[in-house]
Amino acid sequence: MRRKEFDQSRDQIELEAFLKEMTFGFMASIRPDGTPGITPLNFVYHNGHLYFHGSRAGEKMKSIAASGEVSFCVAKEYALIPSYFSDPLLACPATAYFKSVLIRGTAAPLDDLEEKAEALEAMMAKLQPEGGYKTIAAEEPDYVPRLKGVAVVKLTVSSLSAKFKFGQNLADEEREDIAGQLERRGCPFDHETASLMRHYAPGNNDGLQD
Repeated sequence: MRRKEFDQSRDQIELEAFLKEMTFGFMASIRPDGTPGITPLNFVYHNGHLYFHGSRAGEKMKSIAASGEVSFCVAKEYALIPSYFSDPLLACPATAYFKSVLIRGTAAPLDDLEEKAEALEAMMAKLQPEGGYKTIAAEEPDYVPRLKGVAVVKLTVSSLSAKFKFGQNLADEEREDIAGQLERRGCPFDHETASLMRHYAPGNNDGLQD
């Protein structure tokens, strides 16, 4: 991290809330021919591990078989901050406010039907919280052949870093001025961004860890 004020890597509550909110991310891996690849994936973060599923065949499974060492990135941009919010002439202050999490670890397909079922049930609870389906369980006869046929990959985390940028580097007066301009602009996420600017402001320990 270049700026420690944006680092949220130690705040497990904030991290898990963001990973629970986001429905997809991007996995970076090395293809069998040695070239880099990136794959967008739905995922679930469950019990300290990241899980995703798919066909047993395909590029991502070939990449994982060749080298299970992968990176996984999840990011959300909240607002673009125009330069003229703080400087009438120079372009330099233009920026964006966002949350991002970068996970590095080892990905491997699961064989255990119990863990497969648990991971897929956690994913369904995340992506379809309203229900409307039979609970996924390893002992459920309707699911057994499907659990055997689908690939469920577990990413064991070796490192995790998070950057939440919401003007923490600004003086209080400048930060509040930009938050006010966002509220007046009223684009999607502007009011939420202004609220997050105040939430993450240095000295505001409401719900934040040191």
